[in-house]
Amino acid sequence: MLNIIWSGFFFIALFAACIQYFFLGNHLIFEQVIASIFDMSKLTVDIAIGLVGILSFWLGMMKIAERAGLINKLAHFISPLFIKLMPEVPRGHPAIGSMTMNLSANFLGLDNAATPLGLKAMQDLQTLNPKQDTATNAQILFLVLNTSSVTLFPIAVFMYRAQQGASDPTDVFLPILLATFCSTMAGLISVAWIQKINLLQRTVVLYLSGAVAIIGALILYFMQLSAEALAQQSSLLGNGLIFLTLVLFVLVGLRKKVDVYETFIEGAKEGFSISIKLIPYLLAMLCAIGMLRSSGALGLIVDSFRFVVANLGFDTRFADALPTAIIKPLSGSGARAMMIETMNNHGADSFAGRLASIMQGSTETTFYVLAVYFGSVGIKYSRHALTCGLIADFSGMMAAISVCYWFFG
Repeated sequence: MLNIIWSGFFFIALFAACIQYFFLGNHLIFEQVIASIFDMSKLTVDIAIGLVGILSFWLGMMKIAERAGLINKLAHFISPLFIKLMPEVPRGHPAIGSMTMNLSANFLGLDNAATPLGLKAMQDLQTLNPKQDTATNAQILFLVLNTSSVTLFPIAVFMYRAQQGASDPTDVFLPILLATFCSTMAGLISVAWIQKINLLQRTVVLYLSGAVAIIGALILYFMQLSAEALAQQSSLLGNGLIFLTLVLFVLVGLRKKVDVYETFIEGAKEGFSISIKLIPYLLAMLCAIGMLRSSGALGLIVDSFRFVVANLGFDTRFADALPTAIIKPLSGSGARAMMIETMNNHGADSFAGRLASIMQGSTETTFYVLAVYFGSVGIKYSRHALTCGLIADFSGMMAAISVCYWFFG
């Protein structure tokens, strides 16, 4: 899929550039396209270098959380919910532990740990599968929860916003939390409806009502604030929660007799190598997207959406962030590059820059997750997994647009 998308960017850019040259009289178009490649190449290196420090810091802190056993505690807290949502998985089966560990890692933003744990969970679920080439109900629900991106701390989004010069990189914290909550609920409800899962079971109701109560309380509180106070309180709550979480990691680590300093250094050492490894992926996508924009193709796509929306009588500011929403289900690296390109072109603190950031943090890459997780166990027939995953994606994107207007509109 990624191979087709990336190649398609080149062909679309060539087609658009030819129209600019032969029909619109822009004889500098090819020079502009090549210049964009050089500009995006330089931007790629600048981004990677800027990520080294902050990425190293977060990896160090997350390593402390791992050693302190916080992920295990979170997994233990979540496991009763899985037992009720997946009745075909026996109580005490290894899949329960693997799934809760995976979602706990995702929840804390530990992407590196989440992927292998997710693959292990899928393999454990496959041992219960009577038809080895067809996804079971449990496997589908687990995959949809992954694609809905249940994340408390979208650290990667904060890092890119900081690198792009955002005045407050975490001011999108609460909007992302609200958007990802909507995508997760939409994915869960769609799967429950198709699989006839009873969401009114006592345990399920307790967990979901707790989550809804927290989100509802936040919404009710913020509805009473002015636009200026809303932005200030969102920033205060987001930064305060992140800081308290970091202090909690250190406090629990010390209580568990973890050498927090050495553990932090061990985790931080991974930051440099990961930042360097990102360069080829960012380079490929940013250069391709740069060509799309300089050739006029990306502008044409955005302007087409803007024209339709304007004629329907709606605000058109969200159109500049739509490329991120379109690419997100198909390619994580492509969506990340779209987000960076939007912030680079419009500004990290612009409406489009913030909306692209919220969209990036609200869902996961559905096609990639489906291909990797199901492919790892040889599943060919995904049944309703893709449909439910895309429902979660669409709900997350609509929620992202809504909360962005609410907080920053």
